[in-house]
Amino acid sequence: MRALVQRVSSARVSVAGRPISEIGAGMLVLLGVTHSDDEATAAKMAARLAKLRIFEDADGRINEPLGEREVLCVSQFTLYAEIAKGNRPSFTAAAPAERAEALYDAVCEALGASRGAFGAKMDVELLNDGPLTLMVEVEPNS
Repeated sequence: MRALVQRVSSARVSVAGRPISEIGAGMLVLLGVTHSDDEATAAKMAARLAKLRIFEDADGRINEPLGEREVLCVSQFTLYAEIAKGNRPSFTAAAPAERAEALYDAVCEALGASRGAFGAKMDVELLNDGPLTLMVEVEPNS
């Protein structure tokens, strides 16, 4: 399972021009699921994201975990794009939609996250809170 994590001042997801989810300060998570991921992988990912110390403490140091801040989680199968050959990405490493949606839901539930619309064409808007973007990967049985 892969996640692109951004610390944000705000983020919003819209479908067909209509906002469906919005958060203030917190974390935007773009989440990709692959074939070997399972419920245990989803639980590990949620725990890892919740513990990431990417927020500033009282001294201005990046040292605080998520805590009570908000999370917006958006499904992102393209995190498993393969581009080793040619110019067109292949998405065969991404899990099938039914499997991916169940695991995406599990991560969202564990984080208490606001959500995008799984499988929909979404517009994602964000206001980065500093230049902090991380790739987080959790392997099954790790």
